Amino acid sequence: MAFKTLASLLAVVGTLQLANAAATRKVVCPDGVHTASNAVCCPLFAVVDDLQKNLFDGGECGEETHESLRLTFHDAIGLSPALARQHKFGGGGADGSIMIFDTIETAFHANGGIDEIVNVQKPFAAKHNMTAGDFIQLAGAVGFSNCAGAPRLEYLHGRPNAVAASPDLLVPEPFDSVTKILARFADAGFTPDEVVALLASHSVAAADHVDPSIPGTPFDSTASSFDSQVFIEVLLRGTLFPGNSTGNQGEAKSPLQGEIRLQSDHDLARDPRTACEWQSFVDNQSKMQSAFKAAMSKLAILGHNRHDLVDCSEVIPVPPRANSKAHIPAGLSRHDIEQSCYFRPFPVLPVDAGPATSVHPV
Repeated sequence: MAFKTLASLLAVVGTLQLANAAATRKVVCPDGVHTASNAVCCPLFAVVDDLQKNLFDGGECGEETHESLRLTFHDAIGLSPALARQHKFGGGGADGSIMIFDTIETAFHANGGIDEIVNVQKPFAAKHNMTAGDFIQLAGAVGFSNCAGAPRLEYLHGRPNAVAASPDLLVPEPFDSVTKILARFADAGFTPDEVVALLASHSVAAADHVDPSIPGTPFDSTASSFDSQVFIEVLLRGTLFPGNSTGNQGEAKSPLQGEIRLQSDHDLARDPRTACEWQSFVDNQSKMQSAFKAAMSKLAILGHNRHDLVDCSEVIPVPPRANSKAHIPAGLSRHDIEQSCYFRPFPVLPVDAGPATSVHPV
């Protein structure tokens, strides 16, 4: 009896091993260079090479990366199940509608300036015969992979093209209240913690249109690195503009010269519903990486069923390792931090030596 039981167990183990081997078996791509878990992914390696060389300037975490990552969000968040139920329409989400119906969606106030990256990307999508939804998410993930400290984002392939434009007023704006922002994200299926995680994208972002007089102004002092500086620097004591003659609507004044702060970031960092999650990223790079990757995986397939798509994440380059550590900028101290999470002490951070930090445009 014991020998029969052992034989049965060995048979089960052998079956599982064969199944796992089948699941992980790679196919050799026609280029003879790459392998992939699914042949559908093979053509994407050439797309990635083209993007790195001709869109991202040889692999820089620069302006085109910032704008491509922004585009992934502005395309995907245009989905409202509540509005769809009310008006009996479908569509929306990460379907490329912002590129297909660009004359409509780029005119939305919240999408100001996004027509530039749409116009840059459209010829690439056409050249490689990709749907707009797939191309936008692929380009965002590839560009982001050039940023030191970034997680390697998931990329799922197979989104059909959009059949209608997204409705207006679904993209949150920097002068919206925290309550309005959280409600909009909740409608799209995101928790307050996931909203904060998505805002980690501001660590590699800059503003061109919040204050048009200072285009290319970064949100933190390390705009080419995916790190926690944005979570630190938004907590520095600054001035909140009311959107009148003393400042620009949606902008809060940072104490760092050359840095811009969004009113929405300022408020979310201090609101009791999000302040502690915001602070949790201050000295926790690994948490920031994993939380952002998970939230982006969810955002990138809004409006789609994951099981209808093919996982081609292997085509995304591995990002460089982090090249910075959490710190308080030079010229400031712990006393300049506006503690907003009252349940946990603020982490002890080193202070940069030298003259007061000045941030350069990107």
